[in-house]
Amino acid sequence: MKIQKLDYPGIGETLYSAVLDNGLEVRVVPKKDYSTFYAAFAANYGGACRRFTVDGRELDTPAGVAHYLEHKMFDLPNGDSALNILSANGADPNAFTSSGITCYYFQCTQGFEENLRMLLHFVSTPYFTDETVQKEQGIIAQEIRMGEDNPGLAIYYNLLKMLYAHHPIRDRVAGTVESIADITAETLYDCHRVFYAPSNMVLCVEGNVDPETIVQIAEEVLPKEKAPVPAADFGPAEDILPAERFHTEAMEVSAPQFLIGAKLTPGLTGTQAQRQRLVAALALRMLCGSSSPFFTRLYADGTLNNDFDYEVDASAGTITVIIGGESKVPERVLDELSAEIARVAAEGFNEAYFTRSKRASLGARLRALEDFDNVCVSLAMDCFDGYCSFDSYKLLEEISAEDCRLFVAESLAPERLALSVITPKEAKA
Repeated sequence: MKIQKLDYPGIGETLYSAVLDNGLEVRVVPKKDYSTFYAAFAANYGGACRRFTVDGRELDTPAGVAHYLEHKMFDLPNGDSALNILSANGADPNAFTSSGITCYYFQCTQGFEENLRMLLHFVSTPYFTDETVQKEQGIIAQEIRMGEDNPGLAIYYNLLKMLYAHHPIRDRVAGTVESIADITAETLYDCHRVFYAPSNMVLCVEGNVDPETIVQIAEEVLPKEKAPVPAADFGPAEDILPAERFHTEAMEVSAPQFLIGAKLTPGLTGTQAQRQRLVAALALRMLCGSSSPFFTRLYADGTLNNDFDYEVDASAGTITVIIGGESKVPERVLDELSAEIARVAAEGFNEAYFTRSKRASLGARLRALEDFDNVCVSLAMDCFDGYCSFDSYKLLEEISAEDCRLFVAESLAPERLALSVITPKEAKA
């Protein structure tokens, strides 16, 4: 096992990486003279990873297992909680589960090596009983019920259901009250054994650390054997067109909320995937960002407000463009956006505007390097898609205005767009 060093002089960063004998990838960004440490330990396993094979058995697990497993992983056999131990040692720990990954992390200014050992230990050492699993059901069920009244979650998952006909990304990461009732200790053990193998995980660390020490600790704490990398089954390929174009639902909101979405070509990895996401993000910045003609015009006449935003969401083998906010006339926003897309497709982007937008994008990415959590989590997510975010800065320089025009013309064509709307409930007489 050899530790590889890569220097990025253009952004002032150095990355050390290694793949251990057990298959774990380790990425370390040393920061000399800094007092903060950050570690992220992530599994390539999220809410959409529900169908897989273990010990020759084909399993189709209930919705919500990945999130449920995240909740239970902090339990220790002695009855204590890893959260309590890490907090008592000066760390600020937490975890999250998305559709595509589960990530456990902490930040601290002291006791880093001890905290790292605890992080690696509790994530790699499952402890469940039928009693503790059943007890957790009530807690997670309450969390799910609270989410059912959340208009932000409703409009988001409504959009995903419109875009994807059957991909499990349609379903909420936490599952439903009914689906989590089928989760047992055996279910959690099966999923942990398959997806929490070091070969399906990555450890990312940033701080005043020695890369060799990080590797040594990982080798000491984690299992030695290399397990096969699991392949989640997301079902048959989706059509590039949305399954449904328009959906509306009434909820307790003060003004209509909307999301416009489109699916991008899925399945890309490595530099291709990285470039696709960079082009999409830059094109969206120019098309509908806060300095775009589209936004400034609709903001000036009151159609849009500062809640308007956009993102490129890549998760569980999918990549989705999401644009939205609050407006009294969501259908008009879609019409205006479609007109702007048609104009850009025909005329392209102004070169001076393109240059300014690229510089702004580069500046935003450079500022993000100041946040250790952003760096570590990004490096972890990138690892599963076969690239490194530190390469983004060089790739961004190579993107042209024509690349962005083609993206808008092809990926945001009218037939590719879906509109999800939440409207206020009518007051009872």
